[in-house]
Amino acid sequence: MESIEILAPAGGFDSVIAAVRSGADAVYVGEKHFSARSSAHNFDENDLKKAVAYCHIHGVKLYVTLNTIVFDDELDSLAQAIVCAAEADADALIVQNMGVARLAREIAPGLPLHASTQMSVHSPAGVRALYEMGFKRVVLAREMSREEIRACADIPIELEVFVHGALCMSVSGQCYFSAMIGSRSGNRGGCAQTCRLPFSTENQRGGHALSLRDNSLIPRLDELREIGVFSAKIEGRMKRPEYVAAAVRACCEQRDLGFVTDATGAMLRGVFSRTGFTDGYFTGNIGRDMFGTRTKGDVVSADEKLLGAIRASYKDEVQNIPVSMCFTAHIGAPAVLTVSDGAHTVTVRSDMYAEPARKVALSPEKCRAQLSRTGGTAYRTEDLQINLGENLSLSLSALNQMRRRGLEELDAARAVVHRYEICVPPSFHFVPRRCSGSVWRARVTDTAIGGGFREAERVFVPLFADIGEIDRLNREGFSVGVEIPRGMFGCENRIAARLRRVKSIGVTHALCGNIGALYLAAKEGFVLHGSFGLNLVNTYDLLWAEEYGLVDTELSFELTFAQINRLGGAIPRGVISYGYLPVMLCRACPNKSAGISCKSCKNRRKLQDRKGNRFSLKCDGICTEILNCVPLYIAEEEISKLSADFHIWRFSVENYVEKVETTADFNRFLMLKEPLTRGLYRRGVE
Repeated sequence: MESIEILAPAGGFDSVIAAVRSGADAVYVGEKHFSARSSAHNFDENDLKKAVAYCHIHGVKLYVTLNTIVFDDELDSLAQAIVCAAEADADALIVQNMGVARLAREIAPGLPLHASTQMSVHSPAGVRALYEMGFKRVVLAREMSREEIRACADIPIELEVFVHGALCMSVSGQCYFSAMIGSRSGNRGGCAQTCRLPFSTENQRGGHALSLRDNSLIPRLDELREIGVFSAKIEGRMKRPEYVAAAVRACCEQRDLGFVTDATGAMLRGVFSRTGFTDGYFTGNIGRDMFGTRTKGDVVSADEKLLGAIRASYKDEVQNIPVSMCFTAHIGAPAVLTVSDGAHTVTVRSDMYAEPARKVALSPEKCRAQLSRTGGTAYRTEDLQINLGENLSLSLSALNQMRRRGLEELDAARAVVHRYEICVPPSFHFVPRRCSGSVWRARVTDTAIGGGFREAERVFVPLFADIGEIDRLNREGFSVGVEIPRGMFGCENRIAARLRRVKSIGVTHALCGNIGALYLAAKEGFVLHGSFGLNLVNTYDLLWAEEYGLVDTELSFELTFAQINRLGGAIPRGVISYGYLPVMLCRACPNKSAGISCKSCKNRRKLQDRKGNRFSLKCDGICTEILNCVPLYIAEEEISKLSADFHIWRFSVENYVEKVETTADFNRFLMLKEPLTRGLYRRGVE
């Protein structure tokens, strides 16, 4: 394998310059409206063309993020963003949303697609599914261990891994905390960083149980390359150019020298840190040492002296492109300059003819001195041939003008690499699906359920529930399906084996919350049902789901009722009408911040915020879900007006369900349960 790619973040053009001059092989930037870092400066059409050209001139790639969920009324703007990226000659689109990927293929079929970490891909099955769908690269979840990354490396697709920068507490793409609290959706780029606020577990005061230290795998770049990682990604599109420069320089030194120099290491620690760094996910040491906050000492370390020193390290243009030149001049003809980078060759001629010298003839030495002055450009002259006629004269200004024109034309030739075919965007006029979701389903965590659940069209139980209990429910007339864990880290073989066991007792329906789960369930011959974790929010998402083989799907609970009623497509869809909604899916359990072990937890602990709200923690042995502090409840009269085929009641922490025998019993309980929330169905997300 070739040397690992160093991929740098850029929230603005200043950061693009810092990244390129510090040695980055590629840069990723956010599109102005559809970026998961909406608070960064991001790039409009003109900015993007300028950034792509600058990168390509220096032999650096540029990837554009369109990695948010996108609603139907935004599809026209999305189409223009895709056209803009293709016209700017971006090297790839980084997408979260399957509808975005589908639309991008229609508009610019040759533009490569990278699956964003927001797609929550963390298993070989997920990686293989994306490979078979034609993706070129997968940005793996930050929570994966060395062995889990290695298990994906046999699939012929590029793997990208975050090697430095902030860690979200939640698996990317599975965080709804900021949205539920203040309508600022992490899936829309508006995350309010709720996880950095004070949260404490039981018997802990003043803690930050959701705040992780920054990730750093820079010392492990060789190891990552050896296990098959193609690209080493730095997080930080919202951070300043000095941070970008320091992180890129550290990665380049580690890759090229085998170590990070003391000076660069000090710069990197000083420019941004949260009480140090962690490699806990990669090494499998997921514990108390992973947690940290940004202290006053961390802040003051990034003083002007440090920032000035970093800026000085990239103030000059990097001349990283070797060129050869050939200059020819004869009396009575225009002088000719040919410039080549090995792949592109340009030729320019002087505006004036060379004349016989009246006093001092033009010498090869003067020609060489003028033509070699490539400072301020990407080029350094490695070979220069001079062919001069006898006793001729040509002004130095003419030589300088030829050099400038030659390098500008070479810039233009290098700036465009791909020349994508761009198709006319489709018209987005969808016929809304008309249906009334009187049919209800249930998702439970406890198989000790009452007879009232026989009224449900389908009851999904955990895949790893007691197999005898699953068999009993199936035999007793419950329409049973299994829910595959949304967090599948390192458990793919175990999940596949369990699916085969469940199928052997006659249960063939699977609820799937990520692309890896869909792939495994389809491979084992299950009927596919999508869950909210797929983040399906627009008609193009639903068209993809139908094409992939899903029989129906839950819609994201970040949609409003009005948005749901406008969705097109034929696939049946449903909404969650009751439940303590999962606001985070965590691999690093918040209990670990207080040193609470799994043995002492017993899966009954809660998390408390600074206002006294208590959030239940539910662990399935792989990941921990943080549940909202109050349950969602949507009354049947509202459901009846909604264009949904079914609605779902999610039971997670309730202990009464084993006693109820009719649907009416559920309703009586829910009407007495206070407080309740209607979630985001009315207020929506930014």
